[in-house]
Amino acid sequence: MWAYESVFYQIYPIGFCGAPRVNDGVYQSRIRKVSDWAEHIRALGADAIYFSPLFESDSHGYDTRDFRRIDCRLGTNADFADVCACLHRNGIRVVLDGVFNHVGRGFWAFQDVQQNKWNSPYKDWFHISFDGNSNYNDGFWYEGWEGHYELVKLNLQNPEVVNHIFDCIRGWAQQFDIDGLRLDVAYCLPPEFLRQLRAFCDTLKPDFFLVGELLHGDYNQRVGEGMLHSCTNYECYKGLYSSLNSMNLFEITHSLLRQFGPENWTLYKGKHLLAFVDNHDVTRAASILTNPKHLPLLYGMLFGMPGIPCIYYGSEWGAEGKKEQGDDALRPFFDAPVENELTEWITKLAKAHKQSKALCYGSFKQLVLTNKQCVWEREAEGERVLVAINADSEPYTAHFDARSGQAVDLITGQLHDFGGGSELPPYSVAFWKTEH
Repeated sequence: MWAYESVFYQIYPIGFCGAPRVNDGVYQSRIRKVSDWAEHIRALGADAIYFSPLFESDSHGYDTRDFRRIDCRLGTNADFADVCACLHRNGIRVVLDGVFNHVGRGFWAFQDVQQNKWNSPYKDWFHISFDGNSNYNDGFWYEGWEGHYELVKLNLQNPEVVNHIFDCIRGWAQQFDIDGLRLDVAYCLPPEFLRQLRAFCDTLKPDFFLVGELLHGDYNQRVGEGMLHSCTNYECYKGLYSSLNSMNLFEITHSLLRQFGPENWTLYKGKHLLAFVDNHDVTRAASILTNPKHLPLLYGMLFGMPGIPCIYYGSEWGAEGKKEQGDDALRPFFDAPVENELTEWITKLAKAHKQSKALCYGSFKQLVLTNKQCVWEREAEGERVLVAINADSEPYTAHFDARSGQAVDLITGQLHDFGGGSELPPYSVAFWKTEH
């Protein structure tokens, strides 16, 4: 699967393109801005873009009106087809947000129910009772997503709904040549629907990638043979930043050992979860870390741990934004990409990650662990890479059995000698590829 060797870049199109937050019905070809960023994204080392919702919606994209049309605030289907062609020419694959659990109140089939009530042919597309009433005085009750009644829950047990969704996905594949889907609130989607979806998508392209938004619980219930290829690794998202803020690298290391460690019981050995330090729903990495000098280390851990690294637009140069400031603070418009020391650093990490079988596919083992330092071992196909982190403001000399005399740092290209201990400079990351 191509995604297991990729670096993802997430764009939230409505914010990225500076579109109005509420659908004003005015067409404007804003989505073409992505093409202007293609060179920056490719240079950063990302080779796949995950687009948050971009289909016609009431406001933020997750309240879909029509799965068949690009949102008028962003442009037309033809505009987005040109963007996808540009990205593919640049070696960048395209993954769209599949928001299939719910739609907006402006969804065309729901509006038919509002107008025709029980005479609507679409009344069974939703979870509706004509014995009650809604908060909006529709004359019927319906189920909303987690109590949000602007988000109308779809009835995925209805074959007509499933067929409509699959027809739309087929259309996306034909018009935009997409390479995969990220499934919104995948923890709400029935496992049987996910099996149907996987079987259908396998007919579109043999390597069509499916990644789900999962938060807590056992990811194996929805990731695996015949279901999703991957999911969001929220457990380690929390561990990445809080282990640095509390200067307790035991937290992230133990989370990774629980998921991918050498013991037989570990949860996700052999699976490739989507790893991230921030996204459109959480405080940006540069705003959540208490020590700015830890930001490069945070990305070092992201690219050194098992999983598929994903960068959120703007965070590659240290853009800030706090959850408590609202969605707009997390999903802003930027005139142009910024190049600085952090983007250069992430570019080096991305290159090292993609060129290493051990970092893409390797096992996970702990060699050194203190509150402020750790050395992780990643091994695959005879290649060993040691991920060394020093989160302290002082240098640290690590003594351990490296099973090798020398190594090359995949980030800097410099030779490293393990004799007499390995010195880790303050606030440093190394990816040591050993001799054998």
